[in-house]
Amino acid sequence: MKSPSLLFFCFACLLLPLAHASTSPIAHLLERSEAPPGVVFEIVSGDDDALHWAIPAVQDYIRQLRARFPGLSMAVVTHGREQFGLEKNHQQDNAKVHKATRSLVQDQDVPVHVCGTHASWRGVSEEDFPDYVDVVPQGPTQIQLYEELGYELVVLSDPTD
Repeated sequence: MKSPSLLFFCFACLLLPLAHASTSPIAHLLERSEAPPGVVFEIVSGDDDALHWAIPAVQDYIRQLRARFPGLSMAVVTHGREQFGLEKNHQQDNAKVHKATRSLVQDQDVPVHVCGTHASWRGVSEEDFPDYVDVVPQGPTQIQLYEELGYELVVLSDPTD
């Protein structure tokens, strides 16, 4: 009979890759030998302030993915309550989020899409967003279009959940 310590060690070694994968939603992409056609990041939350953690996370994931696969095409689709943090009237109180989003679009060639349908439910129009934010008819449909092009979907989750 094997010692309980040895069995525990072996079990822990089997779980270690799973623990790492759960902390990084892009780990499986970084382990690939070839780049996918692209990556689309989905942000959807009931938290108005979710972009404060989500956009920096996206920036970090993009940095890691482009270090591994230079020139990889990527996009961001935000279609929950958090998307309203990108409205023009929130540019001052969400200055860091707006600056980072503008950088994604203009400096890193990563489009950021918000859901026009969800916006319309709150009386928000396309003109209420800055020009660096792309208002699409439906966020989920935009994600589906990227997936049809072969993009890998990465769903962002609140790190405090």
